[in-house]
Amino acid sequence: MTEAILSQPIISDDTVVFGLLALCLGFVFYTSAIKTGFWKKFYSIVPTVLMCYLLPGILTSIGLISDETSNLYFMASRYLLPAALVLMTLSIDLKGIVNLGPKALIMFFTGSIGIMIGGPLAILIVSIFSPETVGGSGPDAIWRGLSTIAGSWIGGSANQAAMFEIFKYNPDKFGGMVLVDIVVANLWMAIILLGVGKTEKIDKWLKADNSSIETLKIKVAAHTAKITRVATLPDYIIMLSLSFTAVGLAHFLSGHFSSFLEYTFEVIRDKDNFFSSLSSKFLWMVVFATAVGIGLSFTKAKNYEGAGASKIGGMFIYILVATIGMQMDLGKVLENPGLIVIGLIWISIHAGLLILVAKLIKAPYFFLAVGSQANVGGAASAPVVAAEFHPSLTSVGILLAVFGYVVGTAGAYICALLMEVASQV
Repeated sequence: MTEAILSQPIISDDTVVFGLLALCLGFVFYTSAIKTGFWKKFYSIVPTVLMCYLLPGILTSIGLISDETSNLYFMASRYLLPAALVLMTLSIDLKGIVNLGPKALIMFFTGSIGIMIGGPLAILIVSIFSPETVGGSGPDAIWRGLSTIAGSWIGGSANQAAMFEIFKYNPDKFGGMVLVDIVVANLWMAIILLGVGKTEKIDKWLKADNSSIETLKIKVAAHTAKITRVATLPDYIIMLSLSFTAVGLAHFLSGHFSSFLEYTFEVIRDKDNFFSSLSSKFLWMVVFATAVGIGLSFTKAKNYEGAGASKIGGMFIYILVATIGMQMDLGKVLENPGLIVIGLIWISIHAGLLILVAKLIKAPYFFLAVGSQANVGGAASAPVVAAEFHPSLTSVGILLAVFGYVVGTAGAYICALLMEVASQV
C-alpha cells in the first residue's frame, strides 16, 4: 500500500497536467524565438523538438506527473494525430510534385529507400561485434524501438508515434531512441547546411544542371503568393470540421477493416507472426486519415493551406510530442550507448546512397539536400534547408515533407519488418 502511494505522481489531474505540458511548449517556443544572447546560442546547440520531449520527461522523472495516471497520450494519439495528418496532407499537390521533375522525386525516394535498408544493414553490422546492442525480446526488442526512428526519418513525429503505438516498444526506454533520432538527424542536417554554402562547387562535381531550380523559384513564389491569405473564423471552423470529421471516419473504418483482416486471415490472427501487426486499429486509423487528407487535396479544401492548415496540424503534433515525452524515463536514456553507433551507421548508408544516386543522375545539390531532409528532418527541417537555398523554395521543402508524411507510415512499417528479420539472423 505504501509503495503504491509513493509511486503516485504529485499531480494526476489531466486538466492540470495538460496545462503543464502547454506551459512547457510555450516556454520552448517563446525562448527559441529570441534571436539574441543566451537563448540564441542555446538553441543553436539544442534542437527545439528535443526540448519539447525533454521538459515533460523531466517532469515525469521527478515524480511531478506520470503517463501511467494520464490519458493525455491516448487523447493526442487518437484524436490530434489523425487530425494533424489530414491538415498536413490536404495541401499536397501530387501534380506539383511530379512537375518538380523526376530528379527531385528520385532523390526523395532514394532518401526513403536509404532509411528503409539502412536500418536492417546497421543492425547486421553492429550485431557482428556487439550482438547484445541489437537484441532484446518482447516490448524491449531493439528493432521495435528503431522502428520509431524509421517513422521519424521517413515521415516525421506523426509517423514516429504511429510506429511507437503499432510495435509497442517499452515506453521507459523510448528516451534512448529519441536521443538517437535527435542527435544523429541534427548532425546530418548540420553537414547538409554546411554544404549549402558550397552549392556551386558541389553541383560542379555532380555535373548538375541548375537551370530547373531557377525556373522552380519563379513557379513556387507565384503559387505561394496565390494561396496565402489572412485566416478568418469560418476558415478555422471549416478546418476543424474537415479534420475531426475525418478523424471520426478514420476510427470507424479502421475498426471494421482491422476486424475484417483479423477474422479473414489466419496469418494476421497469429500473434507470434510479424504480420499480426496488420490487425492494429491504430495503423489503419493513420492510413485512412492520410487517405482522407490526400482525397481532400483534389478538392478546393487544399486552399486552406493558405489559411494555415499545416500550422494547426503542426501544433497538434507538438502536443503529441509533449505527451510522448511524458513517457520517457530520463534515467534510462543512456542505458544503451551502442544505439548511437547504429544511428550513425544508418544515416551514413542513407547519405552514401543519396550521394551515389545524385552523381549518377547529375541531380543538383538542392534536390539531394531537400530530398534527404524531407525524410530525416520532416516538416520541421526540410523547409529550413530549402529556404537556405532561396526563401521562395521554402514551400518545396514543405511539399516534399508532406509527401514524406504520406509514405512515412508504410515505409517505416516495411523497414521495421526488415529490422525484425535482421535482428534474428
